[in-house]
Amino acid sequence: MSALWTSEEIAAATGGIASTPFVVSGVTFDSREVQPGDLFVAMPGTVHDGHKFVDQAFASGAAGAIVSQPVSGPHVLVEDTFAALQALGRASRERTSATILGVTGSVGKTSTKEALYAALDRCRPGKVHRSVKSYNNHTGVPLSLARMPRDAEFAVLEMGMNNAGEIAALTRQIRPDLGLVTAIAPAHIENLGSEEAIADAKGEIFQGLEPGGIAIVPNDTAHRDRLVRAARRYADRIITFGGGDADVHAIHAVAAEGGGSLISAALLERELTFTISQRGEHWVTNALAVLAAVEALGEDVAVAGLALADMAGLKGRGQRHMVPLEDGEVLLIDESYNANPASMAATLKSLGDERDVGRRIAVLGPMRELGEHSDALHAGLAPAVLGAHVDRLILIGDEMRPLAEQIVGKIALDLTATVDEAIEDLMQMLRPGDAVLVKASNSVGLAKLVEHVAKAPSCST
Repeated sequence: MSALWTSEEIAAATGGIASTPFVVSGVTFDSREVQPGDLFVAMPGTVHDGHKFVDQAFASGAAGAIVSQPVSGPHVLVEDTFAALQALGRASRERTSATILGVTGSVGKTSTKEALYAALDRCRPGKVHRSVKSYNNHTGVPLSLARMPRDAEFAVLEMGMNNAGEIAALTRQIRPDLGLVTAIAPAHIENLGSEEAIADAKGEIFQGLEPGGIAIVPNDTAHRDRLVRAARRYADRIITFGGGDADVHAIHAVAAEGGGSLISAALLERELTFTISQRGEHWVTNALAVLAAVEALGEDVAVAGLALADMAGLKGRGQRHMVPLEDGEVLLIDESYNANPASMAATLKSLGDERDVGRRIAVLGPMRELGEHSDALHAGLAPAVLGAHVDRLILIGDEMRPLAEQIVGKIALDLTATVDEAIEDLMQMLRPGDAVLVKASNSVGLAKLVEHVAKAPSCST
């Protein structure tokens, strides 16, 4: 077991008192995720207090805990466990010599974070750290920092937000050497009111840049200049990616055999032809962002390109399942984790670009946190649905009625009230050769539909 933290270091970082010497190899605040050797942080919760799960954590092999009340196992006693986690994250950032990359954006931030990790890990095997899942908020960021290995050479950390000021607080914890904004779209517009405000909130990432820091900015947004202005106050270097006059752009991109894209790109100092395994034009843009960052950091872009070619699909973000039926297979495309107008349009276009499939079926749930713009933005998906040549459309919930009203009579349409009803409708209509896209905001729970179809396919009809 390699030592991530000793009890003495934890106590020094948090201002706590260690009950006994111990060493940990990992950190978590979820008792269900405890692995042997982990440090369990007993976080206060809105539903359950983490202290109720300390015994469970020790039973699962935790080597120690951070607690605000005495427990029987090895622990560091602090006044506030959340504040202690933040302090441990700060201590990790202070001691590391790693180059830190911060990633945010309205869409594509987790996918781009994973692609950056894959690219840098191919360049520096075993020396790259990243935030897992979407641990990108006020608890996930300090946890991701606290988990950073002592010998990491790079760390790729994601930052998310629901309101103005949240990225600013996170970027000051991360203190990135490179800050990357993937895209601006009307996600969280309910709280922020306008895309301009969203761009300003995402641009807060540059406020935490270390001296000599690099800003990576999307060119394909009406808010590019706004982001550039935000970066100019803090960044030593600003690089744009995407189309048009972007510093890093695709000379051409075509569909690759077996899926994905073959791209020839103009980078900062050279041109590179490479393939990416992920499908869709949005992934071409993601790849350009990744290579812009890799080249700006002085790493090998050709090696990074090989990693992009090998990258597998991400659960809930484009993972593809070939589901067997009695007489063939169904392609199930899992985009169930998140949805906003930009990502909906991008993934629907990818569905329309699918070749060698029979019917195209889209199962779409609501896009959340759109506030007063919700009806208009849902109705505005109609051109993307029609342009994707969808043969059957299943919509879930009253929030999708504005879209249904735009589509009715043009496509075979089912408007269902619940995910369970959508599952029943989909299972009855599936037949070999179908391509099924599943997409909604995560809170809708469409992962349940994906799991059901992937594990228990119906017989062909």
